[in-house]
Amino acid sequence: MSFFFVDLRPMNRSATHIVTEFVLLGFPGCWEIQIFLFALFLVIYILTLLGNGAIICAVRWDPRLHTPMYFLLGNFAFLEIWYVSSTVPNMLANILSKTKVISLYGCFLQFYFFFSLGTTECLFLAIMAYDRYLAICHPLHYPTIMTGKLCRMLVSLCWLTGFLGYPIPIFFISQLPFCGPNIIDHFLCDMDPLMALSCAPAPITELIFYTESSLVLFFTITYIFRSYTLLLRTVLQVPSAAGRRKAFSTCGSHLVVVCLFYGTVMVMYVSPTYGITTLMQKILTLVYSVMTPLFNPLIYSLRNRDMKLALRSVLFRIRISQNL
Repeated sequence: MSFFFVDLRPMNRSATHIVTEFVLLGFPGCWEIQIFLFALFLVIYILTLLGNGAIICAVRWDPRLHTPMYFLLGNFAFLEIWYVSSTVPNMLANILSKTKVISLYGCFLQFYFFFSLGTTECLFLAIMAYDRYLAICHPLHYPTIMTGKLCRMLVSLCWLTGFLGYPIPIFFISQLPFCGPNIIDHFLCDMDPLMALSCAPAPITELIFYTESSLVLFFTITYIFRSYTLLLRTVLQVPSAAGRRKAFSTCGSHLVVVCLFYGTVMVMYVSPTYGITTLMQKILTLVYSVMTPLFNPLIYSLRNRDMKLALRSVLFRIRISQNL
């Protein structure tokens, strides 16, 4: 059996030499394990692209889905494609690489997109909770409040806030001297491993970054659960059991996604991580950055009758176009 070895030569550089590249260890193991992981993550990535792409096509082509809720869902699927693409392609290339090297600029570029897209996802989940709250708690005012113009404005605000919030702190982190070991025991460039490799402490920059991330998490999750508390109170007052089931079915998909995403993110970035092994940190990161975008199309389509019909219509169109 041949074993897979990581080239650790960059580690032997002089301490005075400024590091220009990092080594992402990922999931080390023998060559057979690397091939298995490559095939597994490649299948997951393709399924994620196909599933979220199908939702985008269904929302765009089916007139029944031209509503604010599905407009937000289509944009959320578009976001998930970019979110998973910020990590998985590099991870796939890294698995097959013998050196597992990523440049300094490539590392911080991934770092920026990963956190910006993650922040955008938090904001999207909050906006989708607001949409469901209006639809169920204020159904008569919903068409006049949640207009197409407001939807486009909220979506644009999510993207702008997500991408304009991190350039300054990440720029200052990238200017820190990295002159020692350059081994990152992770499959992506994350905050803690990068700060651990810096030769100079940056407590203010670190405080700003973690404060910003924590505020986004706490404000969005607080708003989401407040919306669902009010929503649940309204649903329980519905006299018919069929009406309650329909309301719960509409909101259940979104709530499942919220719990899956926030549950793992809060463990990673809010709770103390010193008791969590490196392998467990990698697994938790995989759940919210890779598995959640994979599960989202299944969660939303399997629990939504209109989405099922729209997806069938999309598949029917594809079959017709192939037969012509």
